[in-house]
Amino acid sequence: MFNKILIANRGEIAVRIIKACREMNITSVAIYSEADKNSLHVRVADEAYLIGPPPVTESYLNKEKIISLCKKIDADAIHPGYGFLSENSEFIRMVEESGITFIGPSSKSVELMGEKTSARQLMKANNVPIVPGTTEPIDDYKSGIKIANEIGYPVMLKAAAGGGGKGMRKVFNDSEFEESFNRARNESLKAFGKSEIYLEKLILNPKHIEVQVLADKHGNYIHLFERECSIQRRHQKVIEEAPSIFIDQITRNEITEAAVNAAKACGYYNAGTIEFLMDVDKKFYFLEMNTRLQVEHPVTEMITGIDLVKEQIKIAAGLKLTINQDDLRINGHAIECRIYAEDVDNNFAPSTGKIIHHRLTSGPGTRIDRGIDLMSDVPIFYDPLLSKVTTWGRNRDEAIARMTRALKEYQITGVITNIPAFNWVLKQKTFLDGTFDINFIDNEFLPLVPDKWKDESSSELEEIAALLGALLKNKDISGTLSKNDLPKSNQWISQLYE
Repeated sequence: MFNKILIANRGEIAVRIIKACREMNITSVAIYSEADKNSLHVRVADEAYLIGPPPVTESYLNKEKIISLCKKIDADAIHPGYGFLSENSEFIRMVEESGITFIGPSSKSVELMGEKTSARQLMKANNVPIVPGTTEPIDDYKSGIKIANEIGYPVMLKAAAGGGGKGMRKVFNDSEFEESFNRARNESLKAFGKSEIYLEKLILNPKHIEVQVLADKHGNYIHLFERECSIQRRHQKVIEEAPSIFIDQITRNEITEAAVNAAKACGYYNAGTIEFLMDVDKKFYFLEMNTRLQVEHPVTEMITGIDLVKEQIKIAAGLKLTINQDDLRINGHAIECRIYAEDVDNNFAPSTGKIIHHRLTSGPGTRIDRGIDLMSDVPIFYDPLLSKVTTWGRNRDEAIARMTRALKEYQITGVITNIPAFNWVLKQKTFLDGTFDINFIDNEFLPLVPDKWKDESSSELEEIAALLGALLKNKDISGTLSKNDLPKSNQWISQLYE
């Protein structure tokens, strides 16, 4: 077993990994940027080291510096958490070549599944259902239009190297195609450094169902059932639960078998998630594989009793799985809400500041995974996830009741959070009866938001709003912002700045 693990991440996932290390008597090492010097993960780790300035390219994405630090402090392994370098095959290869253990899959598996087109080709070859579409990138919009007409509109354009909703555009006819194609390519290039786009048939009103898998380096594979992840905003999950009440046992057997086959197809080991779209007839199609630990892993832990982070560490150390498929049962129901520092009334724009009041909720079947504490800074540089509230119940109704109570009790002051949005969702009939799909937020919540915020491509607006919010609160930020820097089309921002 490892003696010392460096955690190449921040926030709540870094704290979560530190807890697992502590229970396994492994020294935990945190890294932090200058903006995170007072962060909770820095305070609770056994050791902590400054990695660089606030920009992620100079800190949490600095591959060379992280590996160099590992060697300097004699760390045995690196746990990447999720995001940042967790699915960067180049970084994983560098770790492998350095002699340090990467707590996750091989660079080969990550590279294979990270390119969406190659992953689709592999799944098709191994009889895992895929959404009709291309298995090669589209060279130009004209060839894309031809394919779209062959498949039939509507279609979805997706970044081949993408994820997290970046580089995605819905197209409903020929006249929309060229502009959507160019916007998707540009967004993909900005987000992933690659502009390749592929095309899929758009499954209308689908469910987003994913299956958690575990595999060791000795060829043993198991699944830990499914998660329901259809409550999303701009393709980003905000509420997850396990199991899915939409799925019957026959469908569960089919989708979990397909997930294990998908993992076997790429020679996978460690924790991974196979994501599917499911239509109203319960036909499912491979969407992608997340070759890492998921944000929503607590709901799986709550219904199975399995500590996924500990299992990751054991697998990376070369141990065989100690769990057999026949040992696993679904016990009750679990729901997770992601608590973000964002202003729901302002198109979910990031909220920055200092946590001046933080009162945790507790009670039966209630779990908090958090990256904040009293007086923690919430900077503009990183994802605004503050914590996750997960509740467990003997059934879904009890889990929802506990979540409703927990969110009412959970208090965070100093930044604006999205808790009010969850309070609304948990009361809606569509959510309560389980008939919701991935368009639930768009169709039922966003119509309540002022019209000026309904720009689906407003990531630039969010960044500007966060900067302005910091200025208005007299917070120190890197660089300066003048009225001339603002897009001329966004006059309301200019007025806010004045």
